[in-house]
Amino acid sequence: MVALEKSTLTRCWAGIAARIGKPRAILCISAHWLTDGTAVTAMPEPRTIHDFGAFPQALFDVRYPAPGDPDLALRVRELLSPMPVALDHGWGLDHGTWSVLVHAYPEADVPVVQLGMDLSKDPAAHWEVGRRLRPLRDEGVLIMGTGNIVHNLPAMDWNNPAAPPYDWADRFNAAMISAIAEDRPQVVIDFEALGEAAHLSVPTPDHFWPLLYVLGARHDREKAEFEADFIHHKSLGMASVLIGAS
Repeated sequence: MVALEKSTLTRCWAGIAARIGKPRAILCISAHWLTDGTAVTAMPEPRTIHDFGAFPQALFDVRYPAPGDPDLALRVRELLSPMPVALDHGWGLDHGTWSVLVHAYPEADVPVVQLGMDLSKDPAAHWEVGRRLRPLRDEGVLIMGTGNIVHNLPAMDWNNPAAPPYDWADRFNAAMISAIAEDRPQVVIDFEALGEAAHLSVPTPDHFWPLLYVLGARHDREKAEFEADFIHHKSLGMASVLIGAS
């Protein structure tokens, strides 16, 4: 529903985009595209994917008609070689991508490519893919990861969006934010070492993995800024991390 909202969070995303300006293209790693092997969208006109169920029709009516960038897809494959990278023509832009971009770049005039996250890779390998994609940042490409540091839907308190977070959610989020701020990516890669707090905050890794790509693409000693950092409904983290803007 955040795609339809005007809130502190969506204004944050719009503010980030205004601050960094329009990139040449965007490479997005979304929590909602898990693949067998690594894949990248390579079509010139990606479709808007409505990959969800019981929501208002207004959400299904949203379209984000950004162009694709087949040349960027080829560049991604080149940078990741000899790792096999499938050039995908069937996926598109899922809601993990467009629900953010409708606020950040509402004109949909920046080419967008999605990178699929290989289900067989461990956290260190996902970080390594991000590291190998780091040169894209010097070529005018914004690398964007969309997910949540804390993402436990069954534990959410739907009736109290602003209620204080669970202790385990607060502790895990604080530990990850601290590690990011101090440029200690190994702590984030080894997030499961935090035990029960990690298990409850990351019951499945799909929403956590995109962060690893962003941290892999970070240059040494680059400052991380936190434009928003709060937890909705007690167990849904909404931290937004900006790296390399200054």
